[in-house]
Amino acid sequence: MDLSFIYQTFLQLLPGIPLTVGLAALSVVLGGLLGFGIALLRMSPWAPARGFAWLYVLLFRSVPLLVLLFMIYYGLSQFDAIRESFLWPILRQPHWCALIALIINDSPYSSEIIRGGLRSVRRGELEAAYACGMSGPLLMRRIVIPIAIRQALPAYGNEIIAMVKATSLASLVTLMDVTGIASSIANDTYRPVEVYVSAGVIYLIISYLLTRGVQWTERRLNPHLRPPVIQPDSFVEGKTI
Repeated sequence: MDLSFIYQTFLQLLPGIPLTVGLAALSVVLGGLLGFGIALLRMSPWAPARGFAWLYVLLFRSVPLLVLLFMIYYGLSQFDAIRESFLWPILRQPHWCALIALIINDSPYSSEIIRGGLRSVRRGELEAAYACGMSGPLLMRRIVIPIAIRQALPAYGNEIIAMVKATSLASLVTLMDVTGIASSIANDTYRPVEVYVSAGVIYLIISYLLTRGVQWTERRLNPHLRPPVIQPDSFVEGKTI
C-alpha cells in the first residue's frame, strides 16, 4: 500500500467528519429521548401503552437500517399526500431523511437499555426515598435517573459507537460524510483498499475518543471505580494512617 496516498486521502476525508459526528450526535440524543419515552410506556401500568411500546420496539428493532433509510428517502415520495403536505420540505432533503431513519433505528435499542437501567433501581432505595418525603419528579431526578444512568452507561456507550458506524449508510442517499467522500475518491482513483483504510482509521479514532469519554464519565459517576487519592500528610514514618 502507498502510505503517502493513504495520508493524502486521510486529509481529503477530514471535511466529512463534522457531518458524520453531527448525524451520530443528533441521532443519539433525539433517539435517546424518544427511547426514554418508549421505556416509560413499557413500564406503564396502562396495558394499551405497554402494548404500543412493545409493538414499536418489535417493529423497528426488526427492520434493518438500510431498509428503513430507503423506505423514508425513496418510499415516502411516492405518495401524493406526502409531497403536498408540510412535511415535504423536510422529507425531500437527504440529510433529514437520514437523520429520521437513524433516530427511529436508535430509539428501540435505547429504550431497552434505558428500561434496564430503570429496572435496576432497587425497591429498598425507592422506599428510603419515599420515607424521606421524595416523590414524583424529585424522586426521578435525585434517585431513579442517576442510578439508571450509572447502570445503563456501559451498554449505551456501545450504542453510541454503533450509531457512529451506522452513519456510513447515509452516503447511500448522496450525503458526503466520511464514507461518501471515500466512495467518491475510490471511484475516481480505482484504489479502494487505501481509500477505505483511511476511512477506517478515522472511524477508529472517533470510536476510541468516544470509548475514552464513556469510561471517564463512568468513573465520574461511580466514585468506587476511581483509584484512591493518598494525601502526603497521610504518611507517618512510611506508614499510612
